[in-house]
Formats: sequence, C-alpha cells, structure tokens
Amino acid sequence: MPPEFIFLLMLLLRMAITAAFVVTASVITERSGPVIGALVATLPISAGPSYVFLALDHDAAFIAEGALASLPINAATIYLGLTYVVLAQRHSALLSTAAAVAVWIILASIFCQFHWTLAAGLIMNVITFAICVPLLQRYRHVKKMPLITRRWYDIPLRASLVATLVAVVVTSSGWVGPRVSGIIALFPVVFTSMMLILHPRIGGPPTAAVIANGAWGLMGFGIAIAVLHVGALQFGSAIGLSLALATCVTWNLGLWWHGRRRLLRT
Repeated sequence: MPPEFIFLLMLLLRMAITAAFVVTASVITERSGPVIGALVATLPISAGPSYVFLALDHDAAFIAEGALASLPINAATIYLGLTYVVLAQRHSALLSTAAAVAVWIILASIFCQFHWTLAAGLIMNVITFAICVPLLQRYRHVKKMPLITRRWYDIPLRASLVATLVAVVVTSSGWVGPRVSGIIALFPVVFTSMMLILHPRIGGPPTAAVIANGAWGLMGFGIAIAVLHVGALQFGSAIGLSLALATCVTWNLGLWWHGRRRLLRT
C-alpha cells in the first residue's frame, strides 16, 4: 500500500475520532443547561485529540514547547468569550461570532511574536481572568433555557469544523513547528460552533450564558496546559497528556461539586 494512501487513511481516521468527541460533547451541552454545558465545553475535547495526534508524530520536547505556546492562547480564548457575550445581547450570531473570532486571531497573532516562559504564560492567564471573570459574571444566568430543536446541518457543521482543525494541525505541524502547532491546536472550535448553532435558535443571551459560564472551566484548562508542559518535559508525552486530562476533569468536577453545594444551601 502506498505511503501516501496510508497517511490519508490515518488522517481521515484522526479527523473522524476528534469530530465524534466534539459532536458528543456539544449534544451533552445542549441538553444540560448553561452551567453543565460550559463545564463539558471546556474539557479538552478539541485540543486534547489534536495534542494526542501531535504526540504520535513528534517527541516530548515538541509537545512541551507547543504547550508553552498554547498557554497565552488560552487567555485569548477568554477574550473571545467576553467579546461574544457582550455583543450577543443585542446583535446577530454572525456578527457576534465574527467579531469574537477576529479578537482571538488578533491576540493570537500578537502573542505568537513573543517567546513565552511558563511563568509569563501563567501570569498572562491570571491577569486575563482577573479582568474578564468579573465582567462575565452578570451574563452567567438566564431565567430559562429555551427548548432546542436540532437542525439537519448541526452535526455536519460541528464535525467539519473540528475535522478541519485536526487536518491543519496534523499536516502542518512538521513545517510550522511546535509553537504554531500549539496555537492552532487551541483554536476554539467548540465555542465557535456553539455560537453559530445555538444563537440563531435559542437567542443571544442564553447562548452567551453558556459561554460566560465557561470562564471558570478555561481557568482550569490553562492550568492543564501548564501541567502538560511540565509533565511532557519530565515524564514524556503520554504521562504529560494524561496528567493534563486528569487536571481538566478534576477541576471541572470540583466546579460542579462547588456549584452543587451552593445550590443545596439556597
């Protein structure tokens, strides 16, 4: 079998696996309300598989450097969320999402000009969340989540978005290097697909509530990226990825448990 054909088959398989993860998580998000939906959406269901596939093709040093580049990009994602949440109160899905993605691209382009250390990346995340979380607080709650009716293009749209991301990451990683690969891997596919799909059906404020609730989950995701960097350097890619996933899951379970306790008290 020709090597090119084997590469194409493996690429299609990787795209399909990642798309299945994202579609499943998106369906759970739609059915669970803004809080649980945000916790599911901020799990590494898009970036995680991208990093796994990068680890299959590159060594631990590549993964560690990619994670270091991804760390400030997590801050760009929270600014994307803030931009969308504010605009979605009064504007259309297309305008709100386009403006949010434009903010992400501009910030990612600026961040990639610098060589980030672990400490600098963490400080950037701390400053970003200190600014954005209080601003998002007023948008986190809605009186009632409208009933969602699925349309025929929902699943194909989500699957095509994430499959395209995986294809770009996998095919370009060899010549763009770990820093650019780490940036591309963190493109917010889940958030943007939710904006484009949920907003036209349930309205801007309810969709914005899901994104706003994702801020705390993104905080844990940033910690997981730092864990991936350190873990890959010290123990190799497999253990680093496992520790990062465990960090994300533990953080989001902790957020769920904390919210549950507050609900029971009231």
